[in-house]
Amino acid sequence: MPWKNQGGGPWGSGPKGPWGSGPQPVGPRPPDLEDLLRRAQDKLQQLLPGGYFSGLGVAVVLVGALAIWAMSGFYRVQSEELGIVLRFGKYVRDAQPGLNYHLPYPIETVLLPKALRVSTISIGMTLIDDPARRGRTMRDVPEESLMLTGDENIVDVDFTVLWRIKPKGAADYLFNIQNPEGTVKAVAESAMREAVGKSNIQPILTGARTSTELSVQELMQKTLDSYGSGILVQQVQMQKVDPPAQVIDSFRDVQAARADLERLQNEAQTYANRVVPDAKGRAAQILQVAEGYKQQAIAEAKGQSSRFLKVYDEYKKAPDVTRERIYLETMERVLGSSEKLIYDGGGSSSSQGVVPYLPLNELTPRRAPAATTGQPQPPAGVTR
Repeated sequence: MPWKNQGGGPWGSGPKGPWGSGPQPVGPRPPDLEDLLRRAQDKLQQLLPGGYFSGLGVAVVLVGALAIWAMSGFYRVQSEELGIVLRFGKYVRDAQPGLNYHLPYPIETVLLPKALRVSTISIGMTLIDDPARRGRTMRDVPEESLMLTGDENIVDVDFTVLWRIKPKGAADYLFNIQNPEGTVKAVAESAMREAVGKSNIQPILTGARTSTELSVQELMQKTLDSYGSGILVQQVQMQKVDPPAQVIDSFRDVQAARADLERLQNEAQTYANRVVPDAKGRAAQILQVAEGYKQQAIAEAKGQSSRFLKVYDEYKKAPDVTRERIYLETMERVLGSSEKLIYDGGGSSSSQGVVPYLPLNELTPRRAPAATTGQPQPPAGVTR
């Protein structure tokens, strides 16, 4: 038939159809599997003694394979890792950092957890990529950070937990808990909520951060030990403790008012500490002066009474002489402190030489008046 000469049917030569040429091969053709097997067999025959699969060749192959299998048991433990050796899936021993050996797979296998590395978990905040700043920024997570205090207030707490695997707890860490980081985060949030729920808002915001951190760390460690987790909580750090954003301005006003109150109280206490001792000192001084005046007055009164009794005894022995002496002593005491002018002119003619207007009283110095009673005067501030 005529179409047979076209070599491709009525539509032309080649593998064509009524719509044009058929599918063409793209790229290199895949190697033939039989060809690859044949080439590998030829190379193996060249390596083996005699060029064929003899008994000695098989033995050499087996010995080489056994040596490679035995050498596969060497492994290296890095400085921050701890090797956990398993024999048929059962824990056998620990491996310290450095070069170690275990029986080849599948007899023994090794796990290499980061047992010596300190990990950090943040609660209440997370790092997100910020394309505008070309870096990472911190974002608050309210569902984790908002907590209820014991006095029914809400506080926003962001904190971090530093933890690591215990030196002898790597096996517990691997086999007793499935998600270590999630477990530590859940336990940390639960412990912080419990500690905040037992305290009032004011101590948490001011001076009770250290005690709160210690209580949370102890509670976390106790809970993780009860799980047999093999985790050691090294530190709990409270990064931010604030009231909710909706009331933080009002809260700051209250804090400022409390600070002013404390300042005024301290100033008043300082003034009281300065004035009260001064007043007590002056009062003690007045009391001591009054006591001294009292003792002095009593002693002088006793002395005068004793003197009077002695004078009276002498008066009974010689009344005239004693009466004269008492009169002279009295006149001396009375006239001794007064101003005196004695003019003994009489009515003789010699008085004509005296100037009648001469201020004789100004020629003599004035004397300070003395107490006529002879009794001591009370000190200032003390009345009789």
